[in-house]
Amino acid sequence: MTQVTLPEYSTITATLSSDSLAVTPAEMHGLLSGMLCGGLDPALGNWAPMLYDYTNDGQGWPIQSKELAASCVQLASEQLTGEDLDFELLLPADNENLLDRGDALTEWVSAFIAGIGVVGVKSGALSEDGKEVLADLAEIAQLGIDEDDDMEEQALLFEQVIEHVRVCAMTLHAELGLKPSNDEDSKPTLH
Repeated sequence: MTQVTLPEYSTITATLSSDSLAVTPAEMHGLLSGMLCGGLDPALGNWAPMLYDYTNDGQGWPIQSKELAASCVQLASEQLTGEDLDFELLLPADNENLLDRGDALTEWVSAFIAGIGVVGVKSGALSEDGKEVLADLAEIAQLGIDEDDDMEEQALLFEQVIEHVRVCAMTLHAELGLKPSNDEDSKPTLH
């Protein structure tokens, strides 16, 4: 399996903007990740119409933006089903303005929650842990960076929040998402 890598956040922003799509890379990735964590099978390809409905009034995306979204789906799926626990959120680079990064995280979390809903997950179907994780994410979606506080301290707290969101997403995927197919389990046992 080839390892998919995404372009820089700013490059994706430029592509989406030039295609006249009113969605940020964080929103796109959060929505797609939410759908995957809610049980969407990326191999079915039904993620695209859901993405179009949510972000573009049901209208298809131009080819270059659709390819970026497809790469996001593939990479997020590989990361969520892999054993390395290396799932990453698509956010602006660490050296970008902290306020912009905070806004992007809020967009990512809000879109992630929406993505879980788009695939039809009802909160009643979640375990108590799943409900708690979803409640945590809903609270995080309301957070912001306070410009009047110590920005160095805010940056450290922000990294902790990112890690918590990452773990929340992986927890929901473990509960609701598709499990990786284990080739060894599908092979017959020789006696």
